[in-house]
Amino acid sequence: MNSAHDFLRSRRSARRFKPDAVADSVIERILTTASFAPSAHNCQPWRFVIIKTPTIKLRLAKALTDKMRLDMQTEGALESEIETRVERSQRRINEAPLITLLCRDVTAVRVDTPEETVMNIQSTALAGLQLLLAAHAEGLGGNWICWPLYAQEATRAALDLPETWEPQAMFFIGQTDEEPKEKGLKSLPEISIHL
Repeated sequence: MNSAHDFLRSRRSARRFKPDAVADSVIERILTTASFAPSAHNCQPWRFVIIKTPTIKLRLAKALTDKMRLDMQTEGALESEIETRVERSQRRINEAPLITLLCRDVTAVRVDTPEETVMNIQSTALAGLQLLLAAHAEGLGGNWICWPLYAQEATRAALDLPETWEPQAMFFIGQTDEEPKEKGLKSLPEISIHL
């Protein structure tokens, strides 16, 4: 098998990280590679927010978990369940050596139509995948987190982001401190049609 395929298939999500910092030169290489992702009409709508500072992580964790708590209370979740999820979420944010918040610049569209917006979101997501693969190429683990989608305004306010930067996802990146789990995959006949 082609070694590039082996490499791509070996990427796994990491949820536990060693406390070692990610060097600025490594971050720059990862972001540069992520920026080579394809985008509809070459609009390049992705924007990256690099978060390493503990106080900023705390601010982000509070914003996200305050919104999580409110949503869970509205859904009628038990207080013990809410506290468990809040504590786990805050711990994961604080323990991640590097957090990269992936945003979409809502002004980076050719024309303002629903189809262009979807293409813009898809393009941003491609940059997120490219970012994970670039981190993997550096020997780092990473994990895609969708929490900012549920708390876009809170995330933007906590980090003082431009109004046009719409939070889409965040990625925890660092030296993995766990054995990667085997990934259960659907079979090709389940996910493909040959015509």
